[in-house]
Amino acid sequence: MNKNKKIKVLFVCMGNICRSPTADAVFRHLVKAAGVDHIIEVDSAGTHAYHIGDPPDHRAQNTALQRGYKMHDLRARAVQSSDFEEFDYILAMDKENLTLLQQRSPQQHINKIQLFMQYGKNADAHVEVPDPYFGGHQGFELVLDMVEEASQGLLTHLQSQNNKG
Repeated sequence: MNKNKKIKVLFVCMGNICRSPTADAVFRHLVKAAGVDHIIEVDSAGTHAYHIGDPPDHRAQNTALQRGYKMHDLRARAVQSSDFEEFDYILAMDKENLTLLQQRSPQQHINKIQLFMQYGKNADAHVEVPDPYFGGHQGFELVLDMVEEASQGLLTHLQSQNNKG
């Protein structure tokens, strides 16, 4: 990490009301707890404009709040063309959104786009964060478990990159 420039991380799912705001809230919490919020900036967005301006799904908020993560202040937004230049890491929750991002990205920024779960311990087994929107409470718990794991891995990765430079 360049000491003079913040590392910017963007989490992306389809509507930006379940998975990506959960990742936003969890990763923001970990970054602050690690004392590196002055060098890592976090945001989230959706590939579709279904819910622009809406808060995260109440089920996602309630599940996160039970573990101490607050996301009531987040609002859904769509991925903008400027995001590809602005963010250093653009992390998709699943392959469908990964493909959409790759299709929209200028070629020079395509290397920034990755699957978020590659930072998890079981990256081979859990490639995608499943969309819990049409399911029950257990789906939101699973998403939170996966997001916590991959967020810790991402933070470790960013800190190791910082220590190299």
